[in-house]
Amino acid sequence: MENKDETLDAVLKEAVDLENVPLEEVFQTLRCNRDGLTTEAAEQRLSIFGYNKLEEKQESKILKFLGFMWNPLSWVMEAAAIMAIALANGGGKPPDWQDFVGIITLLIINSTISFIEENNAGNAAAALMARLAPKAKVFRDGKWSEEEASILVPGDIISIKLGDIIPADARLLDGDPLKIDQSSLTGESLPVTKGPGDSIYSGSTCKQGEIEAVVIATGVHTFFGKAAHLVDSTNQQGHFQKVLTAIGNFCICSIAVGMITEIIVMYPIQDRDYRPGIDNLLVLLIGGIPIAMPTVLSVTMAIGSHRLSLQGAITKRMTAIEEMAGMDVLCSDKTGTLTLNKLSVDKNLIEIFAKGVDPDTVVLMAARASRLENQDAIDAAIVGMLADPKEARAGIQEVHFLPFNPTDKRTALTYIDNQGRMHRVSKGAPEQILNLAHNKSELERRVHAVIDKFAERGLRSLAVAYQEVPEGRKESSGGPWQFIGLMPLFDPPRHDSADTIRRALNLGVNVKMITGDQLAIAKETGRRLGMGTNMYPSSSLLGQNKEESIAALPVDELIEKADGFAGVFPEHKYEIVKRLQARKHICGMTGDGVNDAPALKKADIGIAVADATDAARSASDIVLTEPGLSVIISAVLTSRAIFQRMKNYTIYAVSITIRIVLGFMLLALIWKFDFPPFMVLIIAILNDGLYLLVLICPNCNFLVPFSMLE
Repeated sequence: MENKDETLDAVLKEAVDLENVPLEEVFQTLRCNRDGLTTEAAEQRLSIFGYNKLEEKQESKILKFLGFMWNPLSWVMEAAAIMAIALANGGGKPPDWQDFVGIITLLIINSTISFIEENNAGNAAAALMARLAPKAKVFRDGKWSEEEASILVPGDIISIKLGDIIPADARLLDGDPLKIDQSSLTGESLPVTKGPGDSIYSGSTCKQGEIEAVVIATGVHTFFGKAAHLVDSTNQQGHFQKVLTAIGNFCICSIAVGMITEIIVMYPIQDRDYRPGIDNLLVLLIGGIPIAMPTVLSVTMAIGSHRLSLQGAITKRMTAIEEMAGMDVLCSDKTGTLTLNKLSVDKNLIEIFAKGVDPDTVVLMAARASRLENQDAIDAAIVGMLADPKEARAGIQEVHFLPFNPTDKRTALTYIDNQGRMHRVSKGAPEQILNLAHNKSELERRVHAVIDKFAERGLRSLAVAYQEVPEGRKESSGGPWQFIGLMPLFDPPRHDSADTIRRALNLGVNVKMITGDQLAIAKETGRRLGMGTNMYPSSSLLGQNKEESIAALPVDELIEKADGFAGVFPEHKYEIVKRLQARKHICGMTGDGVNDAPALKKADIGIAVADATDAARSASDIVLTEPGLSVIISAVLTSRAIFQRMKNYTIYAVSITIRIVLGFMLLALIWKFDFPPFMVLIIAILNDGLYLLVLICPNCNFLVPFSMLE
């Protein structure tokens, strides 16, 4: 068993690719077979591979709270508190308890506000973990049983059926093909068909069929887990924190210069008493730093967050307002974000292949060959083209419906019209429908030309055919099939997406489409939205298979100039955002699926659109409650107004710092005036307190100059 363990351990450490090798090689590598594992073998593998769940980091709330007291602004306040309680205890006077209590109170208030603000963000990795199936049907010890998904290991045989969330990465065994919805993982807008030998990913959902599979990866080593790891390993520091750090450093330098000057002049030159000198140094420490700045800015952003929520944008991280105000690149997912994630037919592009038939007739025939209940995406799109779904069965009597199957790749309806004659209509893959046509040789070249034309524009083709059944029996093969039309299927853009992109460009925000869908579909979407078609496959992003025109272009520059990328995976989206940030761009990212979560977390401003998955919402900074992206433009404009107010206040606060340090230093050194430190603390609180009052109560704005508020 020792060699067996070492082999299994090597599979994990060397990341052996079990997705693209023959099934027999999978069984050989994992040292298992189609009879499943024993409980003893599963427990041994569990000790090697670990539990089939994502690791959740436990963060101490106390340490997180104390962390907000570790920054330049807080350091000065802490130094002032220590000086007030320790160094001021001299000259026959007690420690300066007033200043000590006042400073500590302000410090705790600042940290509490920041802690509450950041604590609302939640844990993205926990939301990703919640999507894992809690139970799985597994074959162990020669029998089927329902077990916790967390104890699955590579080599287990599991059963997948309709409605199941796939519990781990696996390879399908013998059986009928499945339809798997993996749109939240890969961005594909339609469920994909997976047959024996194909790979299925943890977190996707079974939409049709039932089959057995062998587990090949669990936990953090799954396709799903890798995305979670990218989210969990991302800890982005916002620009707002960098600005506060820079202001704090400036204040520290100003105060340090003033204190050193006072120490040199007061004690060796002027021979001042110890305690008055300490009080004068405390005056510079307390008055020279904008003590209430974090509180004022946090309240400003909290009020801004409330305004954004009224517009349909829920702010999870208040500092995201500052990020959004400065955003100059917006990376947007396509499916469900720029588009409706709902197939439609462009009636103007329908190609007719039979005489006496118009586009409306083609749509009606296709609708008759569709289900009215329990529809898939294509059936819903076709029937949705009718003014009333009931038209699909109006005036006819349904005799037999042939559902879609992976072999025939078409649906068909046999029906009787109101004159008692039997007919049959069918819709499906163009090749299958073409094979039915009695005049296939005459139509073949034209059909393929139309299919190619649709494909170049990113449109999927759906063919429709019709036949009469003179025998009047559903078992009859019927008369010759008439190939009547080709319909283009497309996931249409949202009605407001084009206008949103245009307004974004006018605001200086460059929009890039980052999608897991095909390149042709991405280009067609970009063309319809007016955002450009300068798009590339993910292979170009990785420096592989570049076109000659861009072969010499560095990847960073390619990303900057491109209008988008297609066929990307979570790692690619994450890398795009990372490289844009390295080029000094303030990068926003919109998305709705698990596949968007890592990039949402990495981006300066992550935006989860309406109906996003829990993973995307947890990883984002702003969650939209209204469909579409138009609310983003309103949010950008509101954020810029809020940021301008914060900027004005910051300039005001820094100027106050310079004034106090210079003014009180001159008073102490030239006129030898000893000012009580507690009074300076009161002045600082009143200065910022009035500003807070105006923020909270706009009707009180007569107390503060208007230029400071706008």
